Amino acid sequence: MDKVEPEKLEWTRDLPAPRMLSTKKAMQARFDFAGTLIPPNKDLPTHLGLHHHGEEPELAGYSLQELFLLSRSQLNQQRNLAVSTLANVLTKAHAGEYTSSLKGSVLSSLLDAGLLFLLRFSLDDGVEGVMSAAVHALRALLVSSDDEECLDNAFPWLLGMATFPLLPTAQEDEDVEDEGLDEALKETAKEKEEKKTDHDVARQDVVKGFLKMQGLPRLRYILEVVRPSPRVVLDILEILIRIARHSTAAAIQILDCPRLMDTVISEFLPCSWTPATSQAPSSLYGLPIALAMKLLRVLASAGRHACARILNSLGGKELLSRFVVVEPSEMLLEAGEALCCSTEVLRLFAVAAGYGQACSLYMDLYPVLVKRLQAGNRPCASSEAVLFLELDRIRALLVLLTQVTQTAGCHEELQRGLVNAQGTECPPPPPVLWSHVTGLQPTVISSLKGCVRALDGSSQMSSALILLPSYLLYVEAYYSQLCVQSSFQPVQCLQELESLTSDVLLPLISHQAMQNMTSSFRSNSVICNPGLSAPAGEVVPSLPGLSCSRLMNSSKIAGPNSPLPLPTALLYLLNTITSIHKGLIKKFSRLILSDSVLSYLQSCIGAMPSVSHMSSWILRHEHHLLYLLLRLAHKLVPVDPEVAKHASLFHQVSLALLSWLLPGGEYLAHELLSVMTFSHSLLPEGGCGEPEVAALAELQLKERTSPAVGALLRDALNHLPSIRGCYLTHLAHMEPSVLSSRDRYLGRTPFIRSHFLPELTGPSLPSDWPFLPLISLYERTGWSAGGGQLVESLPAGSVQSATHCLQWLLVLESWREQALTAVPPVAKLARLACVFLCSSDLFLERPVQELTWALFRRLTQPAQLDALDLGSAPPGLASFHDLYSALLVQYEAVSFGDPLFGCFMLLPLQRRYNVTMRLAVFGEHVGMLRSLGVSLQQLPVPLEKFTSPMEDSLPLLRLYFRALVTGALKRNWCPVLYVVAIAHLNAFIFSQDAVTEEVEAARRSLLRTTYYLTDEVLKNHILLFRLPQQNSELGFSTYEQLPPIRARWLESIVGTEEKGGER
Repeated sequence: MDKVEPEKLEWTRDLPAPRMLSTKKAMQARFDFAGTLIPPNKDLPTHLGLHHHGEEPELAGYSLQELFLLSRSQLNQQRNLAVSTLANVLTKAHAGEYTSSLKGSVLSSLLDAGLLFLLRFSLDDGVEGVMSAAVHALRALLVSSDDEECLDNAFPWLLGMATFPLLPTAQEDEDVEDEGLDEALKETAKEKEEKKTDHDVARQDVVKGFLKMQGLPRLRYILEVVRPSPRVVLDILEILIRIARHSTAAAIQILDCPRLMDTVISEFLPCSWTPATSQAPSSLYGLPIALAMKLLRVLASAGRHACARILNSLGGKELLSRFVVVEPSEMLLEAGEALCCSTEVLRLFAVAAGYGQACSLYMDLYPVLVKRLQAGNRPCASSEAVLFLELDRIRALLVLLTQVTQTAGCHEELQRGLVNAQGTECPPPPPVLWSHVTGLQPTVISSLKGCVRALDGSSQMSSALILLPSYLLYVEAYYSQLCVQSSFQPVQCLQELESLTSDVLLPLISHQAMQNMTSSFRSNSVICNPGLSAPAGEVVPSLPGLSCSRLMNSSKIAGPNSPLPLPTALLYLLNTITSIHKGLIKKFSRLILSDSVLSYLQSCIGAMPSVSHMSSWILRHEHHLLYLLLRLAHKLVPVDPEVAKHASLFHQVSLALLSWLLPGGEYLAHELLSVMTFSHSLLPEGGCGEPEVAALAELQLKERTSPAVGALLRDALNHLPSIRGCYLTHLAHMEPSVLSSRDRYLGRTPFIRSHFLPELTGPSLPSDWPFLPLISLYERTGWSAGGGQLVESLPAGSVQSATHCLQWLLVLESWREQALTAVPPVAKLARLACVFLCSSDLFLERPVQELTWALFRRLTQPAQLDALDLGSAPPGLASFHDLYSALLVQYEAVSFGDPLFGCFMLLPLQRRYNVTMRLAVFGEHVGMLRSLGVSLQQLPVPLEKFTSPMEDSLPLLRLYFRALVTGALKRNWCPVLYVVAIAHLNAFIFSQDAVTEEVEAARRSLLRTTYYLTDEVLKNHILLFRLPQQNSELGFSTYEQLPPIRARWLESIVGTEEKGGER
């Protein structure tokens, strides 16, 4: 024991100073207890507790690996410290504080390392401190306060109650194990899901993984048995809200979890309570909590059946009665919490009324609601924060009354349906009648006028701007439902609308505050500025979120002062009013003709907004604004010449919007297609000489194989109604989605099944929707029958559908080229190829042939031709080569030497494209050369695209030579490829480039063989070729005799004097 062992005492020495390593190798990130990244060269004192006996004891802080290790320590304090630090790291990672300092994603690294499993194990810890830290870390992983704030702000907007479920969009590839099995033997999706391990599920979907790990029963246990501190209770409620937003299935799991919701309601939404003795009570049990009411509201949004369970099985109706009646000041709670509780109960009531439920409560509580409505235009508060909460409460009340009014408007329709149903399913009529809501309109109109007057006072302007959208939306709901009631009095209604227009709407439109909002459209637009919705922090595919922090910091579009809700609500009301009173339409021209609105619309043309959870929630509201602007503009075009000058602009924006609309907006897409897309009034080019201009542009063609484009365009314009019918027919498969979307947009509340929108998988319509009739025809006939059906055997109307589709494509390519920018040229070519693949003779039909020629010429214009990249796979295909192989087979079988089909086959044989397609033609399909008789004048592509640069594929050059020598390729059979083969062989045999021995031997052999050819014409063409000349009879020019350098090269190979050749 007296012997000193220095090596064992090394740990007691002072730590060396940290130093920056000279290596370029990445260093491990280290964090302090607050989650802050510690620079590797920062020298921190040891008393901070950040130094430990790890691999690098001189460096302060903990790496993620060390935190994971520490979280499994035997010491309670170490486990608590590790999990708390991970929670802080997660919070900062979501905020994007590490993106500029660290490579890769901290969130992805943590999840890949098994963070979710670590937190789930920590929830089972017997020490309350560790368990509480795990709850906080789980909340930091799942919940974004900014996202929730944005969704709450948008709740009173037009259709703001509806939200997208937060489901991951990146799905796992389908298993191939079931391929070849009978349908009855294949596993269902549910069976496959049950077979997955917890790790596999969590890797694809964090929320679903947590549910599979029995996370809900554990959270219920913590609330029911452990009864933790207020912070943990609030964290658990926020976690449950985030899980409920995941999907309807997740919300149902929360409702199904034994005693979970019973505990939440009994402990945190009591009907009676003792007031807290301090501002920060030590326990929240027995006190109302706004987050608990919000959880009920989000669960109710998941579906009408979930809402009915909350109202009837969980005592939701009693809760509504209790909390709606009591004033916030009487709740004996802190002022802000009391206002939030009162707001959330009104939102829950509004969600229920949005299904046509709980309307009997409206009649019971009518005096209370009217009293609140009358006091709504006089908000008063002790501070700005409390004022905003008071305004939220008034807006929630107006949303509730709007939903009840829409429900009452459906009563007569459902009553008639119940009588005429005759056994078919029909929702029962709601208990609320139209007479129960008519008394609200005078009060709302009075408050609306008061808000407009308040815009002139600086002290009340901000409050008025926040409340105006909700008042306008109520007025719209009232008048849209009024005109379908049996008690509707047209004369009185028209007089009311005229008064409303002169007293409220026109002053509002001309007010400076409204002009300021319209002038900010462009700068706050997510469509025009996609970067606004880019995530500020880290995002992982398995845990989607809205990433609203950047949007809230860089733009006001998502906040309470957003420029979206007021113009949208105003336009919504204007479109309804002008549908009832058409004489008022022209009064609203000023709104459309403002420079800021026209500039905004112009900026939308050519925009390419990306679709993700981060952008979709706000994009959807901007789509509403755009749609309503366009609908009003369309009504004004026939009656106002000034507005008509911009008809082309409105049409271009409507086409762009059609491709942007998201799931849930199918009704808007249907309306655009039915009313605007094929409208004569929005295609002014048809009446101002544009077809004639298009015809003049084609006079340069020396040989015409089809009528002028001008005549085709005039014919297309004459058939616009039929073209519209064609597209609506081919979109009939969307009818269920359109009907569901229509119920939401028209306020048919008893028919709405859920306030969750369909899963976000991309836009409602594909970007190549104009090609849909062609694609549909190919899928029905070409795919199953191998493209061999005659026109007579095609489904009825197939030729007409193809013709209408091609006519519309020609209109778009001629006058609305911008509408197809999202479709790459290779996709256009692939879709157009369906004309040849869906039938053996459809392409020979005269209208189809003429229109396809016109479109093919558009596709082969210089700019389009340069952008045609056949190396990239067209959407829906593995590669373009696969499509070309199918076209080769079809051409050999049914082409009959058609020049149009021949041009399609020649286009991919240009020198710059992959050699495999040229090898296929001159290899296994060499027989097609006999019928590929496209003349040099018919070829719409410059011949130089095929002959330059020199071919470098030796197998192809040998195939060229073999086809020429064997007679498979002759000038009178296939003049284009004859010139191509001659040009490349000539360039090859006389090339002076340094090459490998194999290529040099092949070059000498081909030159020698050529010289000894017995076919003098072919021999002279190969040896004396000079330059391609597309306009000449031969297709190329020749030398009178070989140039000296070529003659010497030939002599060196064959050992004789070349004496020249004939021209």
